Amino acid sequence: MSHIQNEDILSYISKKDQVLDLGCGEGDLLELLRDKKSIDGYGIEKDPGNVMNCIQKGLSVFHGDIQEGLSQFPDQSFDTVILSQTLQQVQNPLEVIHEMCRVGKVAIVTFPNFAHWKTRFQLLKGIIPKSDALPYEWYNTPNIRVVSIKSFKRICKKEKIRILHQKAFSSTKRLALPLLHNLCGQRALFVIKKE
Repeated sequence: MSHIQNEDILSYISKKDQVLDLGCGEGDLLELLRDKKSIDGYGIEKDPGNVMNCIQKGLSVFHGDIQEGLSQFPDQSFDTVILSQTLQQVQNPLEVIHEMCRVGKVAIVTFPNFAHWKTRFQLLKGIIPKSDALPYEWYNTPNIRVVSIKSFKRICKKEKIRILHQKAFSSTKRLALPLLHNLCGQRALFVIKKE
């Protein structure tokens, strides 16, 4: 994940917030939030090696599947629930989004934008896309879904999920014009809540 995207995630978190990071990997984002914002943070991660890395960093992490882990928490038990660069890897993304909005006062979702112009161009050439945001080959990718900024906005509208903030990023910068997000953004960040 890009450094600039982490800065934006940090900007939506207040000091001492209770934060849940879904698919937290080795805990880099949780560690950053703990060190910069003094959050009370928890993670859910299915990879046992990543869980061990989190524990060695002094982070509280639940070993298990995101969907199973979310069901353990009562409504509004966190200030913020984060799903960073993991939406495209979950089996039931819509269920996860609804559960995030139930468990958290707000949710932050980031994902690689499959509608980026370079991805579209590679598909036109008949090649399975590979980029900084989608760095895997077709045969070893953990991604089981493809999502675009435009399609994410559509499902939020359909499911009555309010988009509080939206940002898109190239590999090195934040994109200013929302009209160009779907075409020029390699990654997207949405802050959402259930209406």
